[in-house]
Amino acid sequence: MGIFSEFREFIQRGNVVDLAVGVIIGAAFNDIVKVLVDQVVMPPIGMLMSGVDFSKLAVVLKPDDPATEASELVAIQYGALINAGIKFLIVAWVVFLLVKAVNTLRRQEAAKPPEAPPAPTPQEALLAEIRDLLKTRA
Repeated sequence: MGIFSEFREFIQRGNVVDLAVGVIIGAAFNDIVKVLVDQVVMPPIGMLMSGVDFSKLAVVLKPDDPATEASELVAIQYGALINAGIKFLIVAWVVFLLVKAVNTLRRQEAAKPPEAPPAPTPQEALLAEIRDLLKTRA
C-alpha cells in the first residue's frame, strides 16, 4: 500500500473530520471568549477595583527612556496572566456545561425502555404458521 493511499484512508476516517471541525469551532470560540473577558467581564471587575484595567497591570523592571525613539520598557505584565486565567475559567466552565448536557442526554437515552420489535407483516405471519405446521408434522 502506497503512502498516498494510506493518507487517503487516514483522511477519510470520520474522526479526522470531527477533529478538524472541533479545531475550527475552537478557534472561533476563542474569539468569543476573548471579547467576553476583555469587553464584558473585566470592565465591571476593574470598576469594582477602583478602575483598574487588568490588561495593563505590570511590574516595571526598566522604565522607558523618553529621550530615545526605541521602546526600552521592560516589564512583567501579570495583568495579562490574570486575563488569561479568567479566560481559562470561562472556557473550562462552558466545556463542563457541554459535557454535562451530553451526559444527561446519554443517560436519558439509556433510561428509555427498549422498543418492542415491530409486529410481523402478514406475509411473515403466514410463513410462521407454515413453519409451525411443518414442525408438528415432523
